[in-house]
Amino acid sequence: MLQFLKYVLATIVGLLLFAVISVFILIGIGAAMGSSSEEVSLKDNSVLKLDFNRPIVENATDDENPFKSFGGPFAEGADNLGLVQIRDGLKRAAADSHIKGIYLQANYPQAGYSSLEEIRNALLEFKKSGKFIYSYGEMFSEKGYYLSSVSDKIYLNPSGGMDFNGISAEVSFFKGALDKLDIKPVVFRVGEFKSAVEPYLRENMSDANKAQYASLLGSLNNHIFEQIAKSRNIQVSDLKNVADNLVAYKPQGALASKLVTNVGYYDEFESDLKKTLKRDADDKIEFVGLTKFLKAESAIPYNDSNNKIAVIVGEGAIVGSKADKGNIGSDDWVAELKKAREDKKVKAIVLRIDSPGGSALASDVMWREVELTKKVKPVVASMGDYAASGGYYMAMGAETIVAQPTTITGSIGIFAQFFNFENFLKNKLGITHDRVNTNAHSDFPTITREMDEFEKAWFQKSIENGYETFTTKAAKGRNMSVDKLKSLAGGRVWSGIEAKQNGLVDELGGLEDAVKIAAKKAKLKEGDYKTRFYPQPKNFIEEFLEKKGDEAEAKLLQSQFGDLAPYVKQLKDLKAREGVMMLMPEVIDFK
Repeated sequence: MLQFLKYVLATIVGLLLFAVISVFILIGIGAAMGSSSEEVSLKDNSVLKLDFNRPIVENATDDENPFKSFGGPFAEGADNLGLVQIRDGLKRAAADSHIKGIYLQANYPQAGYSSLEEIRNALLEFKKSGKFIYSYGEMFSEKGYYLSSVSDKIYLNPSGGMDFNGISAEVSFFKGALDKLDIKPVVFRVGEFKSAVEPYLRENMSDANKAQYASLLGSLNNHIFEQIAKSRNIQVSDLKNVADNLVAYKPQGALASKLVTNVGYYDEFESDLKKTLKRDADDKIEFVGLTKFLKAESAIPYNDSNNKIAVIVGEGAIVGSKADKGNIGSDDWVAELKKAREDKKVKAIVLRIDSPGGSALASDVMWREVELTKKVKPVVASMGDYAASGGYYMAMGAETIVAQPTTITGSIGIFAQFFNFENFLKNKLGITHDRVNTNAHSDFPTITREMDEFEKAWFQKSIENGYETFTTKAAKGRNMSVDKLKSLAGGRVWSGIEAKQNGLVDELGGLEDAVKIAAKKAKLKEGDYKTRFYPQPKNFIEEFLEKKGDEAEAKLLQSQFGDLAPYVKQLKDLKAREGVMMLMPEVIDFK
């Protein structure tokens, strides 16, 4: 009887929670419909306030999340900014007479250097309108200062500082943890530089891996310093001295080095801004945020052309046929590409790729669709922060490949990774296995026993064949010999600058450069086409329901494994990396 009452109570609680969530969703739909139809009226002498201290993605939803103020799961993804929206906003702000300038907040932007370069170039283009950009910060990260360096005035708080000491990259290694857990990695790979598996086999970086990252970071750092030096009218050698001696960590050092124009508090920055706007000291500055600004009537005339350039966005790791949150699934991506290919209004296609790679099979499926599509209409690839390994595989069939100087690309290689959990399950959890096979390798591959020598040799041969396929197709796409391509492959990563020098990409530039190239190939004149992005970003309700699914999975693991649930989740994620992969060395956060 007691058990029955427990089930009844649980059912009632579940129904109540469902009702509450349903009410919230209905309220959210109503609020979103109301806010989306609301047109903003801009005031004269306004300043566009750009807050880049948040995650920056390729394309963010235009919907405002009415639950943002509740925090927690309700605010998931609410702060995301899209490069699409940023570029559009800056173009419109340059043409809008209500906007006199920009207040740039870029202390700790959450994006890769290639994305930041897209934004930085858009800010430089905005400055051609003659309008100002002012920045203020209590602290600036390396990435934050890279963006802010385009500003006419940069204020640094007197008690603040600047993290300006060059770029570093740190890799975490898990061999020791796997040894303690009795988990044995089984790895097959081709390429001296294919170091994505190193964290599971070593306790430090190999000499080859250190060499490729030394070259990569040096290329990125030199390019970034050159851009900053140009904007601040400083010699690159002086910037290197500032970085080596940590001069900019102190506000007065940053000021003396000309990295900032003023050391002052926010009220002093605000007073300076009011003087520029010719406002009285007691007047209020009319700030307008990006989301609100984009709801105002655009000062740019509407383009009524029927011609479209379709931008197909692929962002995240390549996880297989079906994508999970924030990743690429070949089925969905191929469907979007096929739809664009068959749409007669779409005259050319740009593949916007921001991926470190992943599933070899899914990468090849997407490559095939690119090959079919370019027989029908022009296809150009635009590389974001990463277009490496499987990400490069997606791009290599395009007629022209465009990368930012700071894009991380290449990593042309292949590996397979498995984990033998036999001793972990036996020694840590007390779980053992036995089996009956009809043939010599009926259970191959399995996580509960060691591979025999025949199986290992078979898999290594498969990986070598996969590498031959990758390099042969890449060589054909790049119009170079296989031997030449292989000299650039072996899993090595390159910056966009290096990739351009050795022929892995054709042009240096951003998404808009790629769109212009695609339009030219389609024989479209400037102004005679519209750019459309696919797939459409998920709205806050879809994001919310997806988040609920993730939470349900976590609760299921908790109910099944109790305190061991976090470790089971880690093992599950580890197992997801099994199989044949085209993945760059671990996606490293450059600091």
